Amino acid sequence: MLLIETLPELARELERLLKNHGELDLAAQVPTLEIVERCRCGDGFCSSFYTQSKPQGAYGPDHRSFDLDAAEGMVILDVVSGLIAHVEILNRDDVRTLLVAALP
Repeated sequence: MLLIETLPELARELERLLKNHGELDLAAQVPTLEIVERCRCGDGFCSSFYTQSKPQGAYGPDHRSFDLDAAEGMVILDVVSGLIAHVEILNRDDVRTLLVAALP
């Protein structure tokens, strides 16, 4: 399922935040990002999801993670070999409601 179709407002926000951070290559990935699975940690404040298969253990040496300084909640990206692998979203009930409905 495409992020832009499932969570269109979040997709636009993510693209804007990435552009604001000068991450134009990553921003260009947003229109084609697929939600592979949501985080199943069970925390009520977590709305995180994977855009690549969840790794067995750590991501490895080509991994970087950074906070996008969102106006609401926290948005942190995990990028592996130049590709967005995981979008960590915390304290965003609006996103959680839609994500859980799409992936119960």
